[in-house]
Amino acid sequence: MFRRYALQSALALVAVTTLGACATNASAPQTLADTVAKTASLKTFNTLVAEAGMTETLRAAGPYTVFAPSDAAFKAVPAKTLDALKADKAMLKSVISYHIVPSRMASKDVKPGNVKTLQGANIALARAGTFVTVEEAMVEQADIAASNGVIHVVDTVLMPPKKK
Repeated sequence: MFRRYALQSALALVAVTTLGACATNASAPQTLADTVAKTASLKTFNTLVAEAGMTETLRAAGPYTVFAPSDAAFKAVPAKTLDALKADKAMLKSVISYHIVPSRMASKDVKPGNVKTLQGANIALARAGTFVTVEEAMVEQADIAASNGVIHVVDTVLMPPKKK
């Protein structure tokens, strides 16, 4: 009788532990790469991140702030420019990494001034009340949290300055 009770208790403990682990994993924050992939308005950005070979960067520990252009922002880019980016992986990687800052910055933490991107160039940030701008882009959706950073959806694709 004692053995049967001990076995039932052990099985119950395993079941509770397993359910708890599953619930924890299901609700755990996802990486920037996973969050971008699941954000409906970032399908084009997600595709270009993968084509540029930057998915693993957005899965890395970070922290990063991603100023991700929306699908509508990419529609405003001439098709010829997008085709050129897709054909030149180095240029595509440069453009994608120009949208990423190697630190976590919630919209409330944005201070006017320049910050260095993963690409190496600086971008100008500004905030007025709840409005945040990045260069000429306006943040449309701010503070999408991820385990290794934060995403701000912007309305314009940023192009890095030409190297001299």
